[in-house]
Amino acid sequence: MFGKRSNNGPEPRGPVETLPPAPAPVEAPSRGIEVGRAPLPSAGLAAPIVSPPLAPESRGQPAMPAPSATDARRSESYYETKGTIFSALIEAIDLAQLARLDAESAREEIRDIVNEIIAIKNIVMSISEQEELLEDICNDVLGYGPLEPLLARDDIADIMVNGASTVYIEVAGKIQRTGIRFRDNQQLLNICQRIVSQIGRRVDEASPICDARLPDGSRVNVIVPPLALDGPSLTIRKFRKDKLTLDQLVRFGTITPAGAELIKIIGRCRVNTLVSGGTGSGKTTLLNTLTAFIDDDERVITCEDAAELQLQQPHVVRLETRPPNLEGEGQVTMRDLVRNCLRMRPERIIVGEVRGPEAFDLLQAMNTGHDGSMGTLHANNPREALSRIESMITMGGFSLPSKTIREMVCASVDLIVQTARLRDGSRRITHLTEVMGMEGDVIITQDLFVYEILGEDAAGKLIGRHRSTGIGRPKFWDRARYYGEEKRLAAALDAAEVADEPLKTQ
Repeated sequence: MFGKRSNNGPEPRGPVETLPPAPAPVEAPSRGIEVGRAPLPSAGLAAPIVSPPLAPESRGQPAMPAPSATDARRSESYYETKGTIFSALIEAIDLAQLARLDAESAREEIRDIVNEIIAIKNIVMSISEQEELLEDICNDVLGYGPLEPLLARDDIADIMVNGASTVYIEVAGKIQRTGIRFRDNQQLLNICQRIVSQIGRRVDEASPICDARLPDGSRVNVIVPPLALDGPSLTIRKFRKDKLTLDQLVRFGTITPAGAELIKIIGRCRVNTLVSGGTGSGKTTLLNTLTAFIDDDERVITCEDAAELQLQQPHVVRLETRPPNLEGEGQVTMRDLVRNCLRMRPERIIVGEVRGPEAFDLLQAMNTGHDGSMGTLHANNPREALSRIESMITMGGFSLPSKTIREMVCASVDLIVQTARLRDGSRRITHLTEVMGMEGDVIITQDLFVYEILGEDAAGKLIGRHRSTGIGRPKFWDRARYYGEEKRLAAALDAAEVADEPLKTQ
């Protein structure tokens, strides 16, 4: 994109940076940011802020149409030019005064100063190249650096950074590598620390693993050296700006209209529900859609490791766990939060993810007047979900007989909604399963809906359908009648018995 100055060899194809005969002072912008003398590139200039060189094939190529932000592989001269301007900017700007401005004003200040530096240094570039450079520098100073264009895209589900030079994204259920990279591992570590510090957490050698979130609720995991051998590893599970609704899930084929009607009734009638599924199968998204049908006059309390749920009800209390401090004290676990919920006069308790002994406290809450409580957990099918609950309670140190735990599960959990991400990247609700009771030492379940895979098309997309199992009177029928929803429930079950056309994944 930018040409490099060279003492030998052919002239570069792109524009060349030309130096003025002598440095000139930069006038302070009118908004009050102090600007000093902008340093000129010279042999004595500190090392430019650049990453290791790109592969040879990525340099010296003929000019091509501008790629998208995720595919751009910029030349070394771009990073050298950016490093020079960035160094001059840091010397020229009053960071303390910049911190007092709002984000938009701060961006305008930085853009003004960078434009003056470019003019003083006689750096020749096109308007589009200059705009791209200005945006990059603003992102480095005020935002999350190279991650900003990825965070702005709504079609990306996951961002995976494996060290400074390797960034992957997930789009439409498939993982692909991008051309984006960081200046070095230190810049990546600084951005990781900026993210986690926003919610009062830290990540460093003493505490190398951290769960955090972005302001929009996107889930963040950071693991840094010495545990991560190739540099800091950052994983972001991105949330869409426009939250998915149940109607949208129906359009995507995640569930049929009859199944969606059943889910609405489940949320309305305070059925104790667990959302089960593998990693990335859409558990949190589905839990968000389920909570949309909670009445506005109910008091809801959520407990999460990193607050991701975004409920629309007016009466919601959000709680979040806390890791230990430097002295190893002050930790607040999920179990502490769930137990404290019982003293906060909740009507529903929602646990973002059940992964330990808090499973026992959630079951207790479900069975002591907090009907309609919900939670998510990792499991591959509804039977495994019940086994995992039993395992989590046992590993929590509760010396209870296995049969007693299973009886508690049967008395507490009414329904399991199973989600799955299929091999073509699509997400489906594969089971709506009721917990019926015990026969001897075995928990009995019955499926209301199942998803059948019928084949795949020429493009590799799976073709399947949701099928009703023909259950005409589910276990929660009396609860639906109590809430006046038995007619809707009967209509949904009747509609589900009509054979649906096979659904192609989208």
